[in-house]
Amino acid sequence: MSLRDARIVFTPSGRRGTFPRGTRLLDAARSIGVDIDSVCGGRGLCGRCRIVCMDGNFAKHAIVSRASNLTPVNEIEQRYSERWRKLDDGHRLSCQAVIRGDLVIDVPPESQMHRQIVRKDAEHRDIKLEPATRLYHVEVQPPDLLEATGGDLQRLCDALAWEWHLSDLVCDPVVLPSLQQALREGDWRVTVAVHKHTTIVAVWPGFRPRAHGIAIDIGSTTIAAHLVNLTAGRVIATDGIMNPQIRFGEDLMSRVSYVMTHADGASELTDAVRQGVNDLIEEVCGLGGIGPADIVEVTMVGNPIMHHLFLGLDPRELGGAPFALAIDTALDVKARDIGIAIHPGASVYVLPCIAGHVGADAAGMVLAEEPHLLDDISLVVDVGTNAEIVLGNRDRLLACSSPTGPAFEGAQISCGQRATRGAIERVRIDPASLEPRYSVIGSELWSNDPEFDTAIEAFGVTGICGSGIIEVIAEMYLAGIIDEHGVVDGALAAQNERIFADGRTFSYLLHEGRQRIVVTQTDVRQVQLAKAALYAGIRLLQERAGIDRIDRIRLAGAFGSHIDPKFAMVLGLIPDCDLNRVESAGNAAGMGAMIALLNVPARAEIETAVRQIEKIETAVEPRFQEHFVSAMAIPNKQDAFPRLFSVVARPPSKQLAAGQGTRRRRRRTEAEQ
Repeated sequence: MSLRDARIVFTPSGRRGTFPRGTRLLDAARSIGVDIDSVCGGRGLCGRCRIVCMDGNFAKHAIVSRASNLTPVNEIEQRYSERWRKLDDGHRLSCQAVIRGDLVIDVPPESQMHRQIVRKDAEHRDIKLEPATRLYHVEVQPPDLLEATGGDLQRLCDALAWEWHLSDLVCDPVVLPSLQQALREGDWRVTVAVHKHTTIVAVWPGFRPRAHGIAIDIGSTTIAAHLVNLTAGRVIATDGIMNPQIRFGEDLMSRVSYVMTHADGASELTDAVRQGVNDLIEEVCGLGGIGPADIVEVTMVGNPIMHHLFLGLDPRELGGAPFALAIDTALDVKARDIGIAIHPGASVYVLPCIAGHVGADAAGMVLAEEPHLLDDISLVVDVGTNAEIVLGNRDRLLACSSPTGPAFEGAQISCGQRATRGAIERVRIDPASLEPRYSVIGSELWSNDPEFDTAIEAFGVTGICGSGIIEVIAEMYLAGIIDEHGVVDGALAAQNERIFADGRTFSYLLHEGRQRIVVTQTDVRQVQLAKAALYAGIRLLQERAGIDRIDRIRLAGAFGSHIDPKFAMVLGLIPDCDLNRVESAGNAAGMGAMIALLNVPARAEIETAVRQIEKIETAVEPRFQEHFVSAMAIPNKQDAFPRLFSVVARPPSKQLAAGQGTRRRRRRTEAEQ
């Protein structure tokens, strides 16, 4: 080591080296692989390379670090601090600071090129920010009449190779018509978007500090989108809309049937979902203060039928056995080729499907929840119109789909509605008096609060949404209003007028007001059918895997995230498990799409994991019907749920006398027949 050399330690990586005094700090960092970001190519424009010069005696490193061991703040840093973001004491732009002595330099998370992102509060997962499309700011040599320097594209590629070591680039043809204008408008300084280090997909004049992408989850009922700053790894805005395909049928098979019975059915459904996606992109971009043309990358998940229709593939083969997919592998296509109105050079990455009825949404769920990386036996369920179920651990993973129908989302329920303001979402019933109390979306107060009516005066009580449906039926069971077979006990009508004769059966009055909210016997049956289908799918996977005990359960999806685990288990929606190990996973499918958007290696991870998942088709499994019949009981005819009923009081078993569950009807005589 020469006396002219300085010792530098970078934290938190711990990388260190010796460098000649006069070396630019950014160059020193990169020469030893320190992860410092920069979009502007060291021109002091982006501020991505900001570091903190530590001041003090660091005995561990045998270094005395001083701010004076860097050159003073220069004009470029002063201009950045005044125009963009004030540089606090000790904070410098590493592209402008030059080494004059020994230093300990801290690289804050926001300045790390592959920075770690906390995925969610409940579980920490570090995601390296490594998007498929990155921005590079370059200065291109102008054309010279006296020197043969090649065309504008060649000189742009030369600049990218010289400044960013990006070689052998190809250019998307969509870039060429505006290339010359961008170069001249930017005075030969441009920002270039490069996809996967191989393809120039966009060129903008001047300096552009941010790239944006969108992660999209196309569900049967709703479409959700997350707008993400790909440079910072931060969600800018989230929005959702109803899937416009609903007008062709609420469930997936209705839509397949529409395709089968209408000559242009497939193209109609494709046009509808693409228009919905474009409308949602415009809305979420508006929330984020950008235009759709600023989007350079999209990732998408969806069930197999949504996946096929979005891509313009005919879904008819998915309407019957053997439920053949047109394609199950991941796809990387141009947005312009599938009618998505964003930047014309942008790419759309579609996660792989698992099986005929287990789609890219389930793959996204696996990527987000990582059951394939854990020792514990995990059950991950995306509860929706079509439930996706994944069971297992790092040794073995199984998946299936179960047709639960739209009851959990308020459809086919007499007073059901979507989860919007005014919908009952929480319910409690006193087992002695059989009187209910409830809360609605839009107010934190319960109905027995004196201020409740005032709090909801603007919108009132309008219906009951999915989580409320689960809770009211579970509470009706715990209070003895319905028996284990789901039959409303008509004998209780003499005890409380909330139980009343309703045609040939009995119903329960939950709310009396402008909108009368009643839980009918048919409502109970609809929920039993839905929960039985879901539970039967879970039991099939358990049986195939030889798994009796489940260590953890994750409830995913917009609806699953709002279910109280206790009531889901009381109803028999999910198997017996320690209630402390049953948690919400949020929109896990959408989170998986976002992980794939932020981290290209995650795409290879899920593509590999999907190939190892065992697929079960519930539609052709003979045992499905047996499990379904047992699961019609509350919570289940065969399974005892010992862990649940160790913390929840099991209601006394009751045998309803003839005529109590249904009103007495005069039997027709043989003569009448």
